[in-house]
This record gives sequence, C-alpha cells and structure tokens, in this order.
Amino acid sequence: MGSGPRVSIVRCTDYSDAKDAVREAISLIGGLESIIFPGAKVLLKPNVLAAVPPEKAVTTHPSIVEAMCELVIEAGGVPIIGDGAGITHPGVTDEALDISGIREAAQRAGAEVLNFETSGYISVDVVNSVQLSHIYYAKPVLEADVVISLPKLKTHELTKYTGAVKNMFGGLPLKFRKQAHVLGKIDLFADALVDVYSVKVPHLAVMDGVVGMEGNGPALGHPVNSHLVMASFDPVSLDIVASKVIGLDPMTVPTNTAALARGFGHPDPEVVGLPLDEARVEFAMPGVTLVGSAPPFLVSRFGNLFTIRPFINTSSCTLCGSCVLNCSPKAIEQEDGKLQINDEKCILCYCCRELCPSGAVEMKSSLFAKVLLKIRNRD
Repeated sequence: MGSGPRVSIVRCTDYSDAKDAVREAISLIGGLESIIFPGAKVLLKPNVLAAVPPEKAVTTHPSIVEAMCELVIEAGGVPIIGDGAGITHPGVTDEALDISGIREAAQRAGAEVLNFETSGYISVDVVNSVQLSHIYYAKPVLEADVVISLPKLKTHELTKYTGAVKNMFGGLPLKFRKQAHVLGKIDLFADALVDVYSVKVPHLAVMDGVVGMEGNGPALGHPVNSHLVMASFDPVSLDIVASKVIGLDPMTVPTNTAALARGFGHPDPEVVGLPLDEARVEFAMPGVTLVGSAPPFLVSRFGNLFTIRPFINTSSCTLCGSCVLNCSPKAIEQEDGKLQINDEKCILCYCCRELCPSGAVEMKSSLFAKVLLKIRNRD
C-alpha cells in the first residue's frame, strides 16, 4: 500500500477529458486549496523541451497546461507559465511555446506566459550541493509563491526516465546545463539535477501520461498511449511511482536514488486512485546511446567543444543599452565606446540577442556545434 506521501493515478484516455482527470488527480491528494492562497503567484513549469507539435509527445500537452491554469484560477491563484527549451539556437523557447501549442492554451485560460531566456536569472548558492554549488536560476521560479511541475511521462537516454525532478532543469541557462551534462558519468549528472531541484522544490507535480514517450526519449522516442494523469505534493514520490508504472525498478533510476539520498521523497509512496497494477504500461527502454556509453573524459572533452556564443557586432550596435540593462550576470561591458560580451561572465541565456532592437547581437558557433546541429536537424 505504501506509507509515504500520496501519489494519485487517474485514467485519462483522451486529452479532451484532461481537465476532469487533472481535477480528480489533485483532489485525491488533498486539493489545490492546500497549497494556493488567494492572489498567490503560481509558476507552472511544463516540459517545453523542443519546438515540436504536441502529437510528437516531446512536450507537456497544451490541454494539461490549460486545465492547470484554469484550476489555479479557480483556487484563487494567478497562473504564470514558464520554461526554457533545450537550446539548440537562440529564440528556440519562443518557437517551442508556439509550436507545442502551450502559449495559445495558457493565454486562452488567462495565464501569463514567460520565456526563461528573456525573463532573467538570479545568482544562487546551492545549499548542501553535490555537483553545482553556484548557479544562475530562472527568476520567475524563484519569485513565485507556489511552483507546480508539469512533466511529461518519458524515458530518457541518460537517466532511463525523466519526470518531475528532471523537469526543473529547464530553469537553468545553457552554461549550467552544459556544466551538468559534461560531468560525463550518469550518477554525477543525476546529482547535478537534484542540486537544481533543491533550489526551489515544487509544491506539486502533475504528470501528463495520457500519451507518453518510450524508447530514445526525451526527444527521439515514440509516442505511446499510457492513458494516465498522475499527481503528488511530493515530486520525487511521483517519479518513483511513475518509474514503476513504465516497468522500471525505481532504484535503477539515478535521479530517484540521488534524490532519496539527499532526503527528498519516499521510497514507498502511497498510491491512491487507479491501482498501480492496473496503471502499468511497459515502455520500451532507450537503446545504447553515445553519451550514455562513451567514456566520461570523451563526454567532458567534446561537450566543452560545443559552444554557441553571442557577440556584439559593433557596426550595427546603436549603444541603446537594452542588452546591458537585461543581462543578469552583468557580462556586457563598455570599452572604448563599444559594447562587448565578457565570455567568462556570460551564462549563455541569449537574452541580449532576444532583446536587441537593432539585431546587433550575432552568434558564433564552434565547428563541433555546427556539425552536431547539422546532424540533429537533418530530418
């Protein structure tokens, strides 16, 4: 039965029933009123990994996002949707919010939509960190009264499974995502993910498992009809139950073990609603992948070769100062009457490029980045 925090499982066979399923999943664990007070700023963090349509099952489905926005408003909260995509090029988050249908769904429900690339980052010391002791983290997450993680049920090439804990990784600008990825070893990467998660632990996680992704997730797998919505006030416990649902021993998922070792979650959550045995859907697992099987020194060496850096084309720059004003780490400096970006300070959020009215911020990609992106964008 489980003795830990409650994790609810609700059957949902179609996204047209998403709101009823989400409402039921949350009411089974105690309802939104237990975490939302009138006027609370509620940051909803969907998985907006890439600029792909919802039927590809890469991103949280817009119906789940819309349902959550409406339920937050009903509970008296003010919903704000925010994320930063897995950056392959500057501006991809805005593209992903549009193509995934998330922006339109959120706005229809009356929510504000924020792009972490441009909404700013705050310097944070990670308490009791294991891998990332100092990071920049998305300002809207840190400033919210309530944070709700809206992950997608997926397998993951590196961590076997990705869910509520991994979903908060989107709060980092690219520099720190790279820092975590180039650690090379999967258990070290999992520790870094828990470092990020610990900065602002979500008050609730609601998982979109209506259509999940199996195989080489989080982006290159295949959609699978899992027909579930899950919820818990303890995101790690949700991940543990969701791991079991797709056929994994939760203790073989590195983010689960790293989180439990740090005192997050519970190894034996209580399942309410649909019994676990009725909810199980055996997902195909990822095949052998380059990053997962490559020696750590190779991953760290080649990971560091992947760079897409902004620079200011001084012949187009009008010295309007909007980049200086919006640069979180204050990496843009003036020298001899010209602006330039200090690469040491730059956190690769690309805010300067997004907000430059004269298009003076351009990108320089390393040769390795050019080759890799060409391969990735072939199809």
